[in-house]
Amino acid sequence: MSSAEIYTVTVQPSGRSLTVNPDEAILAAAIRQGIGLPYGCKDGACGSCTCKKISGTVVHRDHQSKALSEAEEAAGFILTCCGVPHSDVVLESRQVTEEGAFPVKKMPVRVITLEKKSDDVMLLKLQLPANDTFAFHTGQYVEFLLRDGARRSYSMASAPHIGAAQPSATPPVGPTIELHIRHMPGGKFTDHVFGAMKEKEILRIEGPYGSFYLREDSAKPIVLLASGTGFAPIKAIIEQMEHKGITRPATLYWGGRRPADLYMHDWVLAQVAKMPNLRYVPVVSNALPEDVWQGRTGFVHQAVVQDTPDLSAYQVYACGAPIVVDSARGVYTGQAGLPADEFYADAFVTEADKAKA
Repeated sequence: MSSAEIYTVTVQPSGRSLTVNPDEAILAAAIRQGIGLPYGCKDGACGSCTCKKISGTVVHRDHQSKALSEAEEAAGFILTCCGVPHSDVVLESRQVTEEGAFPVKKMPVRVITLEKKSDDVMLLKLQLPANDTFAFHTGQYVEFLLRDGARRSYSMASAPHIGAAQPSATPPVGPTIELHIRHMPGGKFTDHVFGAMKEKEILRIEGPYGSFYLREDSAKPIVLLASGTGFAPIKAIIEQMEHKGITRPATLYWGGRRPADLYMHDWVLAQVAKMPNLRYVPVVSNALPEDVWQGRTGFVHQAVVQDTPDLSAYQVYACGAPIVVDSARGVYTGQAGLPADEFYADAFVTEADKAKA
């Protein structure tokens, strides 16, 4: 089935509109036109781009049922990443504001730091070109463009002011960004990162992407929920809060299977010492006796509602494994009373996850 016309999609309550080319997904059109619709994986696997359809006809390409079930689709919800309009459409997304998205760019980057933070996590620092600008919201991600056309997505673990460009230097120095990369054995990209990659290697990236960033127009207290390397964009948000003097109460819940999975635990403790508004609750689910772990145990998303059963007055920023993000969304917006539009998420969908679509 093919859509042969250009249609208009209007997003309420902001009133912003975009045009969608024949057979183009709504999200691709929004990114192209700088309309900040929420999204995560762009592959129909995470559900972060779900919007309510008020009117019009949208036909979906292949997607995972956990991202959008038949019941949800029947109730009028769509995935903008794989939804193609077949008429003019009106959507509801309260995350869309008048603020335009930053332009998406392709650029070469140079590896300047490779630092193992644990057995399976590498901190990668990249130097961007000095003759280009790269603006992004704290918490967004970039995609590596591999030689065979494949792409791999990683959140930026540093706020824009960290490693900012130095145009007055001689020669001028471009900005740097930090990424946290978990080794996936057999992974096309991560095997290279943990194997043959060397400093000064040149790679290509594209970005910024994603709608996961701190909403600064609210005074609500914040829950920061991270599992594993989902800590990366959360770290950047904490840096931003410190830099801008944001004093909203914030609690970081960071979960891992073993204590070593909390690979920048000391960094967080140092931030807590500097930021009176920041609390930290590390949670380990599968500690062994030799770990001598004396902190919280269990599932990290459950620790939040154990401490705060009523989340109705909060904002939540959740990042990490899809099962953690999905479980948190269900519990928080259900029994804990969190407004659905105050749950901001970035599920780290792997290539294996996407293959299930």
